[in-house]
Amino acid sequence: MTGERSAAAPRRGRIRSRLRVGRVDIVVALDFVIALLFFALDNAVPRPPHPSPGHPSDVLLILVSFITAAPLTLRDRRPLAAWLCSAGGVLAARALLLAQGLSLPYLPGAVVVYLLCLYAVGVRGGNRVTAGAAVVTVVGAAVVDSSTAAVAVPMLVPLVAGHLVRMRRTTRQVLAEQEARHAAETAVLEERQRIARELHDVVAHHMSVIAIQAEAAPYKVTDPPPELAESFADIRASALEGLTELRRVLGVLRTGHTPETTPQPGLDRLEEVVASARSGGLTVEVSSTGEPPPLPQGVALSAHRILQEALSNAMKHAPGASVTVDIDYRSDELRLRVVNGPGTAPRPVAESGGGHGLVGMRERASMLGGTLAVGPRPDGGFAVTAVLPYQKATA
Repeated sequence: MTGERSAAAPRRGRIRSRLRVGRVDIVVALDFVIALLFFALDNAVPRPPHPSPGHPSDVLLILVSFITAAPLTLRDRRPLAAWLCSAGGVLAARALLLAQGLSLPYLPGAVVVYLLCLYAVGVRGGNRVTAGAAVVTVVGAAVVDSSTAAVAVPMLVPLVAGHLVRMRRTTRQVLAEQEARHAAETAVLEERQRIARELHDVVAHHMSVIAIQAEAAPYKVTDPPPELAESFADIRASALEGLTELRRVLGVLRTGHTPETTPQPGLDRLEEVVASARSGGLTVEVSSTGEPPPLPQGVALSAHRILQEALSNAMKHAPGASVTVDIDYRSDELRLRVVNGPGTAPRPVAESGGGHGLVGMRERASMLGGTLAVGPRPDGGFAVTAVLPYQKATA
C-alpha cells in the first residue's frame, strides 16, 4: 500500500506540473492574441490625407504599434520589464502621433497595454516596486502632457487592484502555512500520545508481572525466613504503587479526558516516602518547623515529588548514607531541604539517570514560582533545597 501511494504521488505531481505549465501557456497565448488586436487597433488610426514632408511613414507607424503591443506577451513572466517596455512604447507612440499631426494624445492600444502591465506589477511586484510604478505613472503623465494629467490617478486603479490581489494571495499563503504547521504539531502530539500509551501498556504489564512474582516467590521456598518474605512483600507493594501512579498519569491518554479525581499525594504521605527510603538502606531523620498550613494542591504535590526524587537520588548515588529532611512551614512559602552524606555501601554500577530527575524537580519548583538549589557538599554528600511559595500556586 505504501508503494502504491509513493508511486501515485509523483504521477500527481507531474499532472499538477503539466496543468501549471498549460495554464501559463494559455495566459501567454491570450496575451499574444490581445497584443495582436491592440496592434491592429493602433495601426488603424486614421492618417492625415496629405501628410507633411518628413512625417513618419506607415511602416514606422506599424513598427511603433507593434512595439507598444509586444510588452503584453511578457506580462505574466516579466511584469516589471513588460511595464517598463510599455511605458517606453507609450512615449514612442505619442511622439509619432505628434509628428503626424494627429489629435490623439496616445494610441488607445498602447494605453490599455500599459494598464494591463500595471496590474501585473501590482500582482507580482513588491511594495516598493508598486509604489514606484504609481509615482512614475502620475508624475510621468503630468510631465509629458499636463492636459491629460487628470487621468493619471484613475490609471492607478489596475495597480491598486493588482496590489490587493497580491495581498489576498499572501494572506492565504500565510494561513496555509500556519495550518500546515499546526497539522505538523498536531501530528507530533498524537505521536507522543501513541508512544505514551504504548509505554503505559508495556511498563504496566511488566510491573504487574513483578508484583505477581513477588507475591508468589515466598511460596516457592520451603520455610522462607521472615526477612525474605518481608522483602518480597515490599517489592510487591512498591510495584503496585508504581503501577497505580503510572496508570493515573498515562491512563488518561487512552480517552483524552481528564483523569479521575483521586487524591493527589502530598506531605501527608511523608512517612510512606521516608519508610520506603529507610527500607532501601538510608538512615533518614526528619524535622519540621512552623505550623503546617492547608497547603495548595500544587505545593503539596510538588513537595512530595521533590522529596521522593531527592531520596531516590540518595539511594542511587549514596547508598547507605545518612539523610536529613528539614521542612520549614513559613507564612508565605514552604522550604524543603534534603541533605545526604557520602554513601557507606558499595554503589551499584551504571546508576546514572541522565539528570532528568533534577530537571523534573526544577520544573516543578519553577512552575510554582519557586526556586531549586542543588549541589555537592564538602563532605562528599549532596544537598537539595526547594522554596515553594503559596501565593502563585493558589492564583
